[in-house]
Amino acid sequence: MGILGWIVLGLLAGAIAKAIMPGRDPGGIIITMLIGIVGAILGGFIGSAIFGTDLGSFFDLRTWLLAIVGSLILLGIYRLVTGRRSHA
Repeated sequence: MGILGWIVLGLLAGAIAKAIMPGRDPGGIIITMLIGIVGAILGGFIGSAIFGTDLGSFFDLRTWLLAIVGSLILLGIYRLVTGRRSHA
């Protein structure tokens, strides 16, 4: 999957993660895309470490599920970090 595929996958996975975990975040579309891209990488690492599988092609369901799970984890961490910083 090329860099454009990663960007599209990250943008969509980040948007899906935000739809699953709605709430106020101090980031816009760029933060969503970055969370999605890094979340896809995190999901691929988790899938490889725990399940012995990795990211497949762009249209593979496994790719999307791992990317969304990774984005959800990263979004939760992002909210914990930025939530603490805004209350301090």
